[in-house]
Amino acid sequence: MSTRQKYQLLGGLALVTLMALALPHRVDAQFVSVQGERVAQPNEADRIRGYYQRGDTLLNFFADQVPADDYSRGGYFNIVANLVLDRNAAWNVARLDSLMQDPRGDMFWMYPFITVMYAGRDQLPEATRAQMRDLWRTYTPYRGDTENHWLMFHAAMYLVTQMYPDEPAESWFNGKSSEENFREAEEYLISWYDLTTTIGQGEYDSPDYFNVYIVPNAQLLAYAEDPAMRLRAKMMLDYLLADFAVESLNGIYTGAHSRVYPRQALETWFPASTGFAWLLFGNTPQRLRAESMLLLMAGYEPSAWLHALATDRSRDYVHKERKRTRHRMRFSPGVRNAPVYKYTYMTPEFSVGTSQGGLLQPIQQKTWEVNWALDDPRNKNNTFFTIHPHSSTTELGMYFSGTLGFLTEGVTRSKTTYDSPDKWTGGSPYEQVFQDHGAVIALYDIKPDTRWPHVAAFFSKDLAHREDDDSGWVFAQGGDALIAVYPMAPYEWRREEDEWQAGEYNYRLHSPHLKNGFVVQVASASSFEGGFEGFKSAVRALDLDTSVDPLPSVSFTTLDGTRLTAAYGSTPTVDGRAVEYDNWKLFEGPFLNAEVGSRRLEISYGIRQHTLDFGNLQLTDDIADRAPMTGPAVN
Repeated sequence: MSTRQKYQLLGGLALVTLMALALPHRVDAQFVSVQGERVAQPNEADRIRGYYQRGDTLLNFFADQVPADDYSRGGYFNIVANLVLDRNAAWNVARLDSLMQDPRGDMFWMYPFITVMYAGRDQLPEATRAQMRDLWRTYTPYRGDTENHWLMFHAAMYLVTQMYPDEPAESWFNGKSSEENFREAEEYLISWYDLTTTIGQGEYDSPDYFNVYIVPNAQLLAYAEDPAMRLRAKMMLDYLLADFAVESLNGIYTGAHSRVYPRQALETWFPASTGFAWLLFGNTPQRLRAESMLLLMAGYEPSAWLHALATDRSRDYVHKERKRTRHRMRFSPGVRNAPVYKYTYMTPEFSVGTSQGGLLQPIQQKTWEVNWALDDPRNKNNTFFTIHPHSSTTELGMYFSGTLGFLTEGVTRSKTTYDSPDKWTGGSPYEQVFQDHGAVIALYDIKPDTRWPHVAAFFSKDLAHREDDDSGWVFAQGGDALIAVYPMAPYEWRREEDEWQAGEYNYRLHSPHLKNGFVVQVASASSFEGGFEGFKSAVRALDLDTSVDPLPSVSFTTLDGTRLTAAYGSTPTVDGRAVEYDNWKLFEGPFLNAEVGSRRLEISYGIRQHTLDFGNLQLTDDIADRAPMTGPAVN
């Protein structure tokens, strides 16, 4: 039996049958670049073989992580890996019995536990399976309070009640019957698919939480008995992975993020999303994430178009998205989900990605960043960004239902940097950001009584250059990305030891002025005959006018000759035309396109078009009736 057959049979999915039902028209075509020229892509057989070889590496690592005679260690995914590989039956049972003595983790317990239940349904002893079933009566997992929590919770409830239908209310922890739990879970899942494909995700584009959106959908693809639910899950996997692919650079999730942890905000290779890129595309150093084995178990294979979206950086392009804030409870009259306007400029050497600023997500928001490509990004801080380290009960009260006076204390128990003046994550109501291609303008108008009345810019330990210039610009180079930063108010440098790389030091540009801002211009080293020195000369010659009184404002002509204006509290302009945020699409770019409210995503690469139509629950893979795009993809 081939590796592919083994995974698909274990998932219980006849993927070929599902796809035959979903695809009314399917054709094969060689992939060409969007410029009409061939892009070096691996041989299709080699590409798929590489995916399953990496899958075997992943599974064997977690199966072998704990010796079979050590019953004191190992988690649910170690058990899953052993079940997939049909190994260590005695250890699986003994270790599972030990873990079930003290269930914990709420919805983070639910998704690995239900995976063990399905992976082991034909291998585990009847007594063990009965014990597992009874935990759904005796243990009460908390549903949580975030989008990923609810998705994990309801996907697990859908699958466990599908496995045990027609059981009475007293056999479940929440006092509802199998039928009630199943219908409630089904209703939530369908509503989440509709919400995501009409106005976007709330926990959008999170490198750290990407995995817990992939996993529930992979589980539903693998184990749901309803073909319609399996199809929704397959389409959502395509949707989420395409969204990730176009904003990734060498496997790293770039751009503006709803949620990212402190280390991952700096060391951008470290998040969970990179593990999925390694497995699916093999375009980043090995990153073993246990949850990614669910894709294998679901029989999910990365298509040629998905691989190309993630790996073809043969030209520069602009990609825009509209996401949403999570649900607001207070301090946002009439607005439950404010729109989030994302803009990403991707090149082979670097990515610049922004959102518009403001309180778009509590605690862990990353409003914008520059990322540069590295051959080996491990233990490297290949990013630049600016921040106002805001902390307030208004922010927390907007998104959490607890008593205002206790929210900050409760949050900092787990998110320890939230109330720190030196944090590198978080949004601010006093920040406004605007981008056009490789240029960014970040403006700040901070109220005098704000808890942390200063702004900061992160300059990495891994920059090749960092120079103050008499012109007022600060010049830096990371990889082949040339970065110019113009601080709009006086500042000082602070040398800070990297918390995770002992003996290495990052630099903080600290500016304690309430009216503030930064103008940033990024370009590729290959664009300048004189390299770094040529870039500096070109930037010094640019027309730049800044002011902080009465409000921060900028007028700037970029390296490509575009005239940008921005004033705090006003709509920015590009060559005299106001940015039309009201017309921002759900996705817009050379590869992904969707209208707000449409529930339909069109994915294009070359002459291939892949359409995810959630409104009609239809997936099509077709040759587009058009010629390949030509010329630059910047729009």
